[in-house]
Amino acid sequence: MMNFIVKTHKKDTFYNKPHFFILNKGMNSGKPQNEPFTNSFVIIFDNETDCKNIFWIAYSLWKSKFWHQHLVGSVISFLRLPDFKREFFPKSKLLMDEHEAHLKHVEALKLLELKEKQFHKNINLINDIRRVILYRYVNK
Repeated sequence: MMNFIVKTHKKDTFYNKPHFFILNKGMNSGKPQNEPFTNSFVIIFDNETDCKNIFWIAYSLWKSKFWHQHLVGSVISFLRLPDFKREFFPKSKLLMDEHEAHLKHVEALKLLELKEKQFHKNINLINDIRRVILYRYVNK
């Protein structure tokens, strides 16, 4: 049984245990990241393995836009801490119960994330080459 603590992140707070951050404001609410966001929750774990496993569950929920149904606010939407806790604890437990399938999905997600970064890098290189070629026409 894995234990973790979810609380609101305070600026300049240092955490000794393994942790990651979840954005709680805007349309990207629920986005996990290892670096702190200005408006975020922090999830603190006892060990690094649990941290990595739950990070990928949080990533999956964010990518599938699971948190959109829980956003409140008329101008700037945000995710409330009690709503996050109420939905995240059972969802993560349910997904971790199928541990073997979860590990396969995590590996697939890591590979897809890597391929996506490579794709964006290639697109940027193509755009740079196009810009260089077109720049030659401007300076003739």
